Amino acid sequence: MYDGRFLPTSAKEAHEAGIERFDIILFSGDAYVDHPSFGVAVIARILEAEGYTVAVVPQPNWRDDLRDFRKMGAPRLFFGVTAGNMDSMVNHYTAARRLRSDDAYTPGGRAGARPDYATTVYTRILKRLYPDVPVVIGGIEASLRRLAHYDYWHDRMMPSILVDSGADLLCYGLGDKAMPRIARFIADGFNKKRLHTLRQTAYITDREGLARLDPEETVTLHPYEECLKNKKLLGKNFVHIETQSNVMEPKRLVEETDGRFVVVNAPYPHLDTKEIDRTYDLPFTRMPHPRYRGKGDIPAWEMIKFSVNTHRGCFGGCSFCTISAHQGKFISSRSEESILREVRAITRMEGFRGYLSDIGGPSANMYGMKGRNERACRTCKRPSCLFPKVCPNLDNGHERLLELYRKVDAVEGIKKSFIGSGIRYDLFDDRFGDAYLREVIVNHTSGKLKVAPEHTEDEVLAMMRKPPFALFERLNERFRRICEQNGLRYLLIPYFISSHPACRMEDMKRLATRMRGLDFRLEQVQDFTPTPMTLSSTIFYTGIDPYTDKPVFTEHDPERKKQQKSLFFGSPGADRRGAGNDNRKKDYSRRQWNKR
Repeated sequence: MYDGRFLPTSAKEAHEAGIERFDIILFSGDAYVDHPSFGVAVIARILEAEGYTVAVVPQPNWRDDLRDFRKMGAPRLFFGVTAGNMDSMVNHYTAARRLRSDDAYTPGGRAGARPDYATTVYTRILKRLYPDVPVVIGGIEASLRRLAHYDYWHDRMMPSILVDSGADLLCYGLGDKAMPRIARFIADGFNKKRLHTLRQTAYITDREGLARLDPEETVTLHPYEECLKNKKLLGKNFVHIETQSNVMEPKRLVEETDGRFVVVNAPYPHLDTKEIDRTYDLPFTRMPHPRYRGKGDIPAWEMIKFSVNTHRGCFGGCSFCTISAHQGKFISSRSEESILREVRAITRMEGFRGYLSDIGGPSANMYGMKGRNERACRTCKRPSCLFPKVCPNLDNGHERLLELYRKVDAVEGIKKSFIGSGIRYDLFDDRFGDAYLREVIVNHTSGKLKVAPEHTEDEVLAMMRKPPFALFERLNERFRRICEQNGLRYLLIPYFISSHPACRMEDMKRLATRMRGLDFRLEQVQDFTPTPMTLSSTIFYTGIDPYTDKPVFTEHDPERKKQQKSLFFGSPGADRRGAGNDNRKKDYSRRQWNKR
């Protein structure tokens, strides 16, 4: 029986909904969960609100006779394709390039429900079956591969995903503004010249199309073929790409590939409060589609179903992170009213017991933050507002966030709200920093506070664009003091990365020694995984910091990478029998969570 609260996912549901032909059909590598944390659900609801009929085809079978790609027929306007909330290669493989045994975005956590390079595979199938129907690709996989990039899994540089997939158009970043305009332009008649004027899109053109572009508004990158011959040129390209991704008034980018030209138009300005509220106020059911009943839980949904996203974007600019490249550097914050409406909706959800699992975003405490003087922001080219030091123009006060927490906790039906997102402790301001930390520890922590110092050594931290380790040591002391004052036996959970560019074996030894000196018994570390369109990945591939042209040590040997990670737990064969005594001590920061 068709559940009209969800968008149709099958021909039977389309028939029961009375829809003979859809305007837009979206294909996704994820299961269909109608929740604002799932990208395909957001785009589907936005397009539906614009008056279009939309179908969602989740995790189509690409191995059989392709019936999943045929069952809804051809749309009136276009196909939309996304690999899902994660790059499919990150989803499939560990940092050691080993195949994962599970998939958090699939019922039952089952692996194998999507192909490698899902965006490319799905698009090629659709272009083969329906050559005359436009295909628009988007999501994080397409967004971060919109230009030539290093692919860790094949250990080589690859061209834009537009070249490999054959898609007609790429929508990068978050598509709240771009996708309705794309639909409107295609509905007015599929005119490529007109479509190619849209912001926040990328496409392939010829020399005639290139000649129509304003050279004053265009940054020309080194051609793909030249970068193949000279890795250093890929680094030069990255500097341009990152700069244009972070400025308030960017230019378009052009990159030649095999005699054709990939054009990346400038993005739309980040969403203002009214615009982001409009997205989150759409009628999401917040539930998985009924088609998954009896097929097992969807782990990614189980983790976030009782959580609230307060904002998007991140101005941290960490070298290894893709958030700013995809969501942007500038923060789009929801209004208190919109957040509280969602909180009240959660209290009415089946199974809710009064506990919000998270109120946060990419970094929990960036809500409402921006530059004091916008004119200064318009001329700024810094990739990070926090590194090498906090920008003096940044308004990093936490009072607005503290007031939001109080209002959320006052909602009827809320027993406690937790902060599950990571916190940037280098953001703490002099006036409200201590008050914010105390509020989070005492009232919004379930026993473990997660932070990400990432490393202890200055050279590695500088390459990561992370603050000095002394800030973490100060946080640790404040955390212990607050816990002791309030009788709390809570844990401070630091996250670290091994094998990052500039990290040698000696650096990991010093990390392990320093953490043991602080009485932490560490149980996990993430081995660095190079992902497309990050500074760290560019350095990993080229061996050079593109901003300084200086060589940077990078560990490529799999065995030595493994050894770096093992040093996190102490020297091989070390006697660790004493670690169990930690539970009898009163240092609340030293006991760490168990291995997963």
